[in-house]
Amino acid sequence: MTPDLEALQRPPHPVLVEIEERGAADRVALISRPMGRFLSTVVTAMQANRILEVGTAYGYSTLWMALAQPPAGRIWTIEHEAARAGVALDFFRRAAEDDYIEVFTTPAYDLLENFPQRNLDIVFAAGDDARYDDYLDLVIPMLKLSGLVIFNDCVRDARFTRRFLEHPSLDATLLPIGAGAALGARRR
Repeated sequence: MTPDLEALQRPPHPVLVEIEERGAADRVALISRPMGRFLSTVVTAMQANRILEVGTAYGYSTLWMALAQPPAGRIWTIEHEAARAGVALDFFRRAAEDDYIEVFTTPAYDLLENFPQRNLDIVFAAGDDARYDDYLDLVIPMLKLSGLVIFNDCVRDARFTRRFLEHPSLDATLLPIGAGAALGARRR
């Protein structure tokens, strides 16, 4: 987004700005601010109160979604690196959202195979994009009908992108946000 367009936007929550600064200082990849704004808008529009996130990092995308959730919304997020999960938890506490977010520190695939939650509104993956193909068939059954699955930075893998777009259970498209994202609504 150009600086002129960014200046038109409402300022992000102060803790989100802190996460951006910490991520830049520590060289930890975060989603783009436009992707954060997109997630916030989608969560608000859907009144999404059951969200699974794969790839927490410092909690930037998690917090964008948590701040947009209705009261009593829940986010389950997976971060395999305990140190990063600890940083994220601190940011969640400072934003007063920690009561609504549960962080799992385990490899994502291992948890996804047996994740007990179903009827999720949104599954957002911004973690290990090399494993996106492995995650796809695990997360679709977790979604309610019309629930959304969003994969961030996925267009580098043409095989996965094609499979996502042609998946029979999804009405899917690509979004020109950041390095490209895939958005699919569960239709069966």
